Amino acid sequence: MKNPWLALGLGAALMLPAIAQAQQAPAPAWAQGRPDSLAASPLAPNAPKLTATPLEQVPVGKLTLPPGFKAEVFAHGMPGARMMALGSNGTLFIGTRTIGRVYAVKDGKTYTIASGLNQPNGVAFKDGALYVIAINKVFRYDGIEAKLDAPGTPADLTAAFALPTEEHHGWKFASFGPDGKLYMQVGAPCNICQIDENRHALLLRYNPDGSGREVVARGVRNSVGQAFHPTTGQLWFTNNGRDWAGEDSPEDTLGVVQKTGEHFGFPFCHMGSMADPDVKGRECSEFSPPALKLGPHAAALGIRFYTGDMFPAEYRNSMFIARHGSWNRTQRIGYDVVNVTLDAQGKPSMRPFLGGLLEGNAYLGRPTDVQQMPDGSLLVSDEQAGAIYRITYSR
Repeated sequence: MKNPWLALGLGAALMLPAIAQAQQAPAPAWAQGRPDSLAASPLAPNAPKLTATPLEQVPVGKLTLPPGFKAEVFAHGMPGARMMALGSNGTLFIGTRTIGRVYAVKDGKTYTIASGLNQPNGVAFKDGALYVIAINKVFRYDGIEAKLDAPGTPADLTAAFALPTEEHHGWKFASFGPDGKLYMQVGAPCNICQIDENRHALLLRYNPDGSGREVVARGVRNSVGQAFHPTTGQLWFTNNGRDWAGEDSPEDTLGVVQKTGEHFGFPFCHMGSMADPDVKGRECSEFSPPALKLGPHAAALGIRFYTGDMFPAEYRNSMFIARHGSWNRTQRIGYDVVNVTLDAQGKPSMRPFLGGLLEGNAYLGRPTDVQQMPDGSLLVSDEQAGAIYRITYSR
């Protein structure tokens, strides 16, 4: 070889594109499914606030409600506060995602029950025990209400539940049903993709010890809210539609399980009528339709039926749904709580309830879950403010 240095230089030059490609970071999970035509889109998930919000900055004064209703701050200083569960002695337990903590509020005092967990969004309470469900971990804190200052080491039920390990849409909503079983979801590990229908995009139920796994519904992309009708016992659930398929479609939905194991369409069909543009092979007519559409990309999350006596009679057995707020839409939508009533035939309709957190296209807070209290008041968690609002009604 006449000039080894030239050969070495040419070889290195040929390797550079391959090295650059290998070092290029993969697209974030939220961008999966984004068409090339939207590669330069500024749309991206809203960054959560992970520091405590001073009381004077909690936007309770901005909240709007129907006449006769009033909002006040029930608790604050809990960054990332999301899903809620109520203990038998009045303790409110709150899960989080990004910050990895579980809080408790009792008699105006806030406690940190756990920290350093991987998105412990799911909290549920039964027989004196708090169940905490993270991405693929399940812990049970026995007798927790008597030891909020020192919760101790929980029982580790992780192996029994054997949850998938994927983080994308892996955060849980959990609650106990009227049958005494623990219900939760496992979301799709993607924005849109083919899935194992026995592993992802499911509503599930278990015995409290993690045994007896049963699929309640399939084809549910990302449900972060489920509730049982107080008289029929039917399971109703919110479901978040896919991203990057349009400003106004698909809409999030409210579904109801009519028979165990039925399929609600993901990944082939969205909101009962929209065939997916990327995943082909089945028709929307093959799947169960939703009961109600809840708005495009509104991020409908926590849901509860109201059974109290404080609110007017028209609210009894209706649903309150927290709409966390959109990111995959140029004009924001949601950032509120809506009320869904059922007519005599069981057909749902939606109306506004709590608003005021969206000013123009800027948001002040992000409602995430709702929880009825024994006195009939309604709690609303605001993840952005790290606060809990208490809604009351006075005749």
